[in-house]
Amino acid sequence: MALEVGTIAPDFTLKTKNAEGLQEITLSSNFGSGKTVLLFFPFAFSGVCETELCSMRDSLADFNELGSTVYAISVDSPFAQEAFAQKNGFNFPLLSDLNRDVTKAYDVAYEDFIGFHGVSKRSAFVIDSEGVIQFSTSSDDPKVIPDFDAIKAALA
Repeated sequence: MALEVGTIAPDFTLKTKNAEGLQEITLSSNFGSGKTVLLFFPFAFSGVCETELCSMRDSLADFNELGSTVYAISVDSPFAQEAFAQKNGFNFPLLSDLNRDVTKAYDVAYEDFIGFHGVSKRSAFVIDSEGVIQFSTSSDDPKVIPDFDAIKAALA
């Protein structure tokens, strides 16, 4: 079961890859300055994941207006994520949890996902500027995309 509302969000530092190279992003660097939306997704280049992240891409201005930073997290390598982001024009960082530490810390890992262990469940969290989870959802069904309107409501 995913971490619940009211829980202190586990801090992390994960890698992202873009044209400038590998960079590290630390969750707590947002604390004190704004809210954070974390979207966990199973795999880059899969149909439902592409639909979900393209929806986020297309509505990112709404999330920015609500004072939030958006990160998408999967267990893919940062190199695969970069190719996925370039193909789809994603305008927010994709963070690589290749070691699966963050997926486990947020309790959103599949035990077995089509024969793979520790893959991220499709999940969403809103973390306030103090580092407290204000919204939490996770689905065992990888075809269920998080409710973006509910995420926006949690940011308001």
